[in-house]
Amino acid sequence: METENYSDEDIARILKATKTIAVVGGSPERNRPSYSVMQFLQKRGFRIVPVNPRATGETILGEKVYASLADIPFPVDMVDIFRTSDAAGQISDEAVAINAKFVWMQLGVRNPAAAARARAAGLKVIMDRCSKIEYGRLSGQIGFMGVDTGIINNSRRRRV
Repeated sequence: METENYSDEDIARILKATKTIAVVGGSPERNRPSYSVMQFLQKRGFRIVPVNPRATGETILGEKVYASLADIPFPVDMVDIFRTSDAAGQISDEAVAINAKFVWMQLGVRNPAAAARARAAGLKVIMDRCSKIEYGRLSGQIGFMGVDTGIINNSRRRRV
């Protein structure tokens, strides 16, 4: 599968221009990758907006969970997709409809047709990359193990 090349400057521009991130597929379960990403980015000053129809009305990391992007009553800069590549098509279209600026498809998520539609509508698109990893890599804030959440460690002892 062909991968797209994104310059560090382009990724950094997107991250610097982003204040509010809707995380579609954001999970309330601490052991899920989306939770780890939301927690990491929230600790770095981003407002995280979880979007998960199964957890609507709950809170994750102190933020209300919405059923869909259309339900969010305030502007969103970036839509970060933690769903399948097939689902990314509809989500990207919804990102266009809510006037988001950026669509970010997480590792393993690629939908070139959806990306083309979003780009045609003026959005910047990143596919098959992790926002946490890219932010950490470009800022120097991610450690050798690739985590900074306090959830994962290399100790056999259980953390309290």
